[in-house]
Amino acid sequence: MSVISIPDNISLIKKDELIETEKSENEDMWLKTSDASSLCAEDVAAKLRIDVRVGLGWKEADLRRQLIGYNEFSFKEEDPPWKKYIEQFKNPLILLLLSSAVVSVCMKQFDDAVSIAVAILIVVTVAFIQEYRSEKSLEELNKLVPPTCRCLREGQLEMFLAKNLVPGDIVHLNVGDRVPADLRLFEAIDLAIDESSFTGETEPSIKDTQMVLKPNGHTSMKNIAFMGTLVRCGNGKGIVINTGEKSEFGEIFKMMQVEESPKTPLQKSMDTLGGQLSFGSLCIIGIIVLSGWCQGRPILEMFTIGVSLAVAAIPEGLPIVVTVTLALGVLRMARRKAIIKKLPTVETLGCVSVICSDKTGTITKNEMTVTCIVTSDGHYADVAVVCNNAVITNDKLLGQPTEGALLFAAMKNKQEIYFVKGAPEKILQQCTKYSHRGTELNMDSSREQEFLAEAFEIGKRGLRVIGMARGTSIQDLVFVGIVGICDPPRPFVREAIQTLIQSGVKVKLVTGDAQETAVAIASMVGLDTIHGQCVSGDQIEKLPEHQLEQTVNNINVFYRVTPRHKLHIVKALQANGHIVGMTGDGVNDAVALKKANIGIAMGKNGTDVCKEAADMILIDDDFQTILAAIEEGKGIFYNIRNFVQFQLSTSIAAMSLIALATILHIPNPLNAMQILWINIIMDGPPAQSLGVEPVDCDVVRQKPRNVKEPMITKQLIFNVLTSAAIIIVGTLWIFRREVKNVFNFALFVKMYK
Repeated sequence: MSVISIPDNISLIKKDELIETEKSENEDMWLKTSDASSLCAEDVAAKLRIDVRVGLGWKEADLRRQLIGYNEFSFKEEDPPWKKYIEQFKNPLILLLLSSAVVSVCMKQFDDAVSIAVAILIVVTVAFIQEYRSEKSLEELNKLVPPTCRCLREGQLEMFLAKNLVPGDIVHLNVGDRVPADLRLFEAIDLAIDESSFTGETEPSIKDTQMVLKPNGHTSMKNIAFMGTLVRCGNGKGIVINTGEKSEFGEIFKMMQVEESPKTPLQKSMDTLGGQLSFGSLCIIGIIVLSGWCQGRPILEMFTIGVSLAVAAIPEGLPIVVTVTLALGVLRMARRKAIIKKLPTVETLGCVSVICSDKTGTITKNEMTVTCIVTSDGHYADVAVVCNNAVITNDKLLGQPTEGALLFAAMKNKQEIYFVKGAPEKILQQCTKYSHRGTELNMDSSREQEFLAEAFEIGKRGLRVIGMARGTSIQDLVFVGIVGICDPPRPFVREAIQTLIQSGVKVKLVTGDAQETAVAIASMVGLDTIHGQCVSGDQIEKLPEHQLEQTVNNINVFYRVTPRHKLHIVKALQANGHIVGMTGDGVNDAVALKKANIGIAMGKNGTDVCKEAADMILIDDDFQTILAAIEEGKGIFYNIRNFVQFQLSTSIAAMSLIALATILHIPNPLNAMQILWINIIMDGPPAQSLGVEPVDCDVVRQKPRNVKEPMITKQLIFNVLTSAAIIIVGTLWIFRREVKNVFNFALFVKMYK
């Protein structure tokens, strides 16, 4: 073991030099997780220069901490609230309003300036309140590092802060402990660790200390305890091999820092609309003011007209109405068991063209039921009960769903004490006999292949296959049969998927399960598995970018996928122009949820990291709720377009009235204050009523909105101009009649005098 003693009287500079020297000398000391898994525990200890019976010395541990850093995740500093508030003023519509307010102040029209400023503050404050949400998903990852742990230092088992762990530390694990760092296990006694939040596997992973020759994914590293996972039973000891951002969870953390949540289609549409209104309005205002000045009219008068035109051009109530409409949509979705975290997300649901759905708990019930038993005697039940950690009390299951299913099946049989259950291929390796009608016969290769063929056929039906064995020795077991466990699809999920497919939304199954199970479940819920073959995560990893985009677009079933594979799938679909919805429940799903246009987390079984990274949370984990959300999103966009048309009609009419009055040398029919009053007070309530129109029940069957199509279409422009023309003609006729009446009245008064 390498221990460096640094005298107290040495200068700080020399200490730093020693640290750098030690760092350069020991760069080959640090191990990747996969490398540590493929080495025996003794070699890992030698590589990290540690005696597992003594542990690190305190000075050596302190030096390593200075080299490697603390066992925690570091976050980028967030902008202060005032800066985020200022960011809201970059909206083109807001900038145009600010210009109008400045001109009003210059013209000493303070009442107009105050009215415009109030409108700006309302819009900006509402937007700030809705968008001011700090990034919590990364912070939630830090909660996976337990505050304390049991660590061996200088031969003494100490309880201290987990953030002080360094590679080479010896950590002791017991039931209920959360693993504080990536550990290479060198002792495991009945050790089972829940890695569901990390790998997606619902069953706890049984750990051992044997080296893995060719680790292939996290599930194959049975000798590694990953940071953030939970010890379900047993106990063990391990050598810390990686901490903080260098751990496997750290890889997810770094990916989440790199990936940015995309802007929603509505935000892009409103930005485009604001830019179009700003450019068009400034051009028209400039032309009118310049032409009036060329006609010899006073420049002060033309500035006054310019202010009125600027106020008329902007539908001040539009941002407020959009915000209120989206907020009402969020409330409606909450009643339909979907929590929307950001307002624009509601409308984005109407644009979703692909949904990548997890299997367990979303498409299926996550309720395991024994539906198939292959056995020659009744001993399968005894094994299932004894080798079981679940408890049934008052018809309520406490424990894993798979364990509960076996326990329910066995309650009809007498109980005896037997030993083993697991994957058939693993169980058969330990069996020297098999039971046939109460007689124990010797196991041979042909009989073993026969059992494996039966297990394969059961797996093809979408069942989880569990092998059963009993015996007095783990190396001398008697194989007693196979149980097929079904996690059935949720009610009406097939109908919901068919409705989506008919409306032009592609549904893709993305799961960590085996190929047979994934294909079987996909067939049950109506996904095409005949014309489109299924693809594994490893195959996705090997495809070149251009081929990946084409493959992902055409495939409906993806199996054995990891967090990185899910991210590749989302990016490939987005590169094809799709608006992607991604469902998930574990930490391993967080990166893909953040990158997707709509991240959909499970409310019941989802982790905190997953929920914080998502845009929407399904309270009931039900796929049908996604269908309801898409229906709501489509309806909201049509309502928004309707009141945009209404408000643009009045804005263009007001601007045209002022322009005509300027050209015809007649009094201005409307001043800036009147226009502002019309835009906010008179137009607001009618526009809002359009925004809360009930959703048409057939809207969900319409194709997803083309996000490339602008908010202002040719048809909308025609409708706006038609409405504006009617408003202009009517207003001018009334204005002319009233002016004439006023003139006649003034003439009458003059004659009377």
